[in-house]
Amino acid sequence: MLSRCAAGFGSVALAGLLADRSFAGQLHGALPGPHFPATAKNVIFLYMDGGPSQMDTFDPKPKLTKINGQPFPMAKARTQFNDNGNALGSPWSFARHGHSGLWVSSLFPHIATCADDLCVMRSMTSDFSEHTNANYFMHTGLGLAGRPSMGAWASYGLGSENNDLPGFVVLNGGLTPPGGLECFGNGFLPATHQGTILKPDGAGMANITPLEDDANRQRRKQLLLRSIDEQYAAARPGDDAVESAIANHELAFRMQWTVPELMNIASETKATQQLYGLDAEYEPTRIFARECLLARRLVERGVRFVELTCPSVNGDRWDQHTNLVEGHENNARAVDQPIAGLLKDLRSRGLLDETLILWGGEFGRTPFAQGANGRDHNPFGFTMWMAGGGVRGGMTYGSTDEFGYRAIENPMSVHDLHATMLHLLGIDHRKLTMRHGGRDMRLTDVHGHVVKDLLA
Repeated sequence: MLSRCAAGFGSVALAGLLADRSFAGQLHGALPGPHFPATAKNVIFLYMDGGPSQMDTFDPKPKLTKINGQPFPMAKARTQFNDNGNALGSPWSFARHGHSGLWVSSLFPHIATCADDLCVMRSMTSDFSEHTNANYFMHTGLGLAGRPSMGAWASYGLGSENNDLPGFVVLNGGLTPPGGLECFGNGFLPATHQGTILKPDGAGMANITPLEDDANRQRRKQLLLRSIDEQYAAARPGDDAVESAIANHELAFRMQWTVPELMNIASETKATQQLYGLDAEYEPTRIFARECLLARRLVERGVRFVELTCPSVNGDRWDQHTNLVEGHENNARAVDQPIAGLLKDLRSRGLLDETLILWGGEFGRTPFAQGANGRDHNPFGFTMWMAGGGVRGGMTYGSTDEFGYRAIENPMSVHDLHATMLHLLGIDHRKLTMRHGGRDMRLTDVHGHVVKDLLA
């Protein structure tokens, strides 16, 4: 009756009421919600594509510096290229910062001012030493394409708090990680949970620009399409390809009105824009600054999982097989101020306690030189950090050996990272499953432990 009377506007009103935030804006195919009280409502993943060097960022190794240029004293495992030479000490200095005295490299003068917020995990390990497989592993828990991304799992487990935006958004700064869009895919989960990719400058949004200047006319068109879609879906019950296509189509309609407002940062104060670095001289800094600011605006609006990719620095991503100094300095310059601005802005707005920030790449680098001035891939011991969302700030967890090559204390796997992240979101990683291929599949597969020492 509501859809037939008054040109269907009764059903529009009803849909608006049912999509109220009190219903948590559940996406199609999403589970009911958390298993237990959560400390984090949202996740922002700052993905440092390519593999930052742990001994040049957050894991100082003075003994490595001492033997710089000498034959490396440990056995070298086969990794990716193996054009390996002598020990290579860090070209950057380290200093203690904050009340916690956390060690931070001079590469990150801005992030250093947030040292007491950082929970630095120095004993991360990966199963893969090649970018594509390691990217899949970091994102999906499997080193092959086809599994759901952790952002898709978070969206599936918790839905979105905003009925007009996706549960999982990727802000593409210009560099899509090796492995491509499969890193952000939904795999065997309903297609509504795949990552929606937005460009920080808004250039990628032309396809959802309203087709009608009159909002009422546009809604009437949407109601007609919905009626046709529902008839088609009724003839094919339980077909995810159909149901998800309908849900995504309707979400795209709602995004026509919400995304332009989201992307318009003119309403932000000049001080806020400067905090992130939107006025920086270096263009990659301005690009990543906009990504970080938009990430804050997205979590403010209830988006569950936001991933940021790196901007191009007119050189390689954090993958310095040569020119370590120039490459790491350019990449650090691009992200340092924006990340610090994001942490400070979230804290000032009371959002850091409920937003989990995750920083890191797919693996680390070797403590010995590749060629004359680079570092090879190293999955045996590397560094990531978290902040906010219920983790302990101003601390380090685990350690690598005296040269930074292998994790020797409290090794932490990617599965452990995923289990801990889900725990902070109120999800038992063993219970977040989808029946597929004859068994219950999950992000952590049959692995993973919550690292309780990281929890506040």
